[in-house]
Amino acid sequence: MSRFQKGDVKWSELPDHAAIQLNDTHPALAVAELMRILLDQAHLGWDEAWDLTVRSLAYTNHTLLPEALERWPVAWFELLLPRQLEIIYEINRRFLNQVRSRYPGDEARVQRVSLIEEGATRRVRMAHMAVVGSHSTNGVAAIHSELLRTRVLRDFAEMFPDRFNNKTNGVTPRRWLQQANPGLSRLITGAIGDGWITDSAQLRKLTPLAEDAGFRAQFRAAKREAKIAFADWLKSTSNVIVDPDSIFDSQIKRIHEYKRQLLNILHVVVLYNRLRQNPNYKMTPHTFFFAGKAAPAYHFAKLIIKLIARIAATVDSDAASRDKLRVLFIPEYNVSLAERLIPASDVSEQISTAGYEASGTGNMKFMMNGALTIGTRDGATIEMASEAGEENFFLFGLTADQVAGSRGWYHPRWHYDNEPETRAALDLIFSDHFSRNEPGVFAPLRDVLLTRGDYYMHLADLTSYLEADRRLVTLYADSDEWARKAILNVASSGKFSSDRTITEYAADIWHVKACPVS
Repeated sequence: MSRFQKGDVKWSELPDHAAIQLNDTHPALAVAELMRILLDQAHLGWDEAWDLTVRSLAYTNHTLLPEALERWPVAWFELLLPRQLEIIYEINRRFLNQVRSRYPGDEARVQRVSLIEEGATRRVRMAHMAVVGSHSTNGVAAIHSELLRTRVLRDFAEMFPDRFNNKTNGVTPRRWLQQANPGLSRLITGAIGDGWITDSAQLRKLTPLAEDAGFRAQFRAAKREAKIAFADWLKSTSNVIVDPDSIFDSQIKRIHEYKRQLLNILHVVVLYNRLRQNPNYKMTPHTFFFAGKAAPAYHFAKLIIKLIARIAATVDSDAASRDKLRVLFIPEYNVSLAERLIPASDVSEQISTAGYEASGTGNMKFMMNGALTIGTRDGATIEMASEAGEENFFLFGLTADQVAGSRGWYHPRWHYDNEPETRAALDLIFSDHFSRNEPGVFAPLRDVLLTRGDYYMHLADLTSYLEADRRLVTLYADSDEWARKAILNVASSGKFSSDRTITEYAADIWHVKACPVS
């Protein structure tokens, strides 16, 4: 604001010079703070200040989970920000008058949309303030924006339908392909030129090359180069040896129940049981990579990490499985690790409970580097599959509508009682096979999955997941056809560049034009 005031411009021109994007509800206090500046420092009237505030601010919601829909205790405001609280009360008073005028007699709606949540602890609903105090509210993938509009913020979408829109996330191909994967980048540039680096739509030129046997062979060689580079790095930094001829199957993301690392490791236990029970079981060697961090107080997420680590140690020490199955939890996950592992990965695990992943960006990075996705119809994975063709993805599981529709009647114990491999995997975990020195440590898994209703539908999707994996492994045996589908994924990844995302924000929300760079 001080920079704006130094220019020879009027406050009425603020939205023409400033576009302030609220990323989730952490910065939603900007609504009240901008009003305070315009009222108390610029001495504008309320109506003019409110008009400028709404036209200057825009809100992006990045997740449907409660942690991004913050509710701050009123007592905090009373102690620390009393003036901002006065302004919030006045914003709320005027807004609720609008609601009552438009929906007379609907006091239930008034309570739902109020910026103040009444109760034993009164709270300010920061997401409500962000929507009311801005001219645009967007989600970050088509399904996410639709769920925002029809479920989470439905009352607001009915009140302000023109404010709601979608801006699907993107990643930069310059970092996640050109720099992270030099072998594949050289191959692409040699085939279609270097225009794709600044115009990712040009990756579509690779589509006909998926039918070129010579290009498929070169593509396979580039993937193997990346796998060997990662295996060499892993050995040199941690003395862990992995087989680059095995399937590199990666799930690298924040550890959370809805992202379902637990579903992935249950799948691993099913495979392990097959190897234990049948010494002649034919299985393509498979290396599962996990990496990610859990929130400090998220104890169940940390228990999932412990389960992965214990299963990894057990599988590695068992002669029945060690030559065919490896599990690695790579510590200290960061961007530098991702830049090494993503180019090397054959398989991208995007297996969130449908309706919970806002978008994902790791899924885009894997696609851009020629990994094939096994996943649910969730987040941006839906749009990725639409671009590349669902036949080039391994999709499985319940849809978001089916997940929502199952609330109230879903019983996970049915799957335990009626699906032998599901029951055998859980029984092996509960028998302390993976926790002999710490018996009972995984008992909370039984509580979450069987007693408290399996909220994130792990058991509901496990059999479908196993079937998708069967199709994946069958395809992997045909290296030429696998390469064809992988090339089509790379060719279809251009839409998911951050260049496109930023251009849409600039045109639709910020109303700014690109500055020429000489």
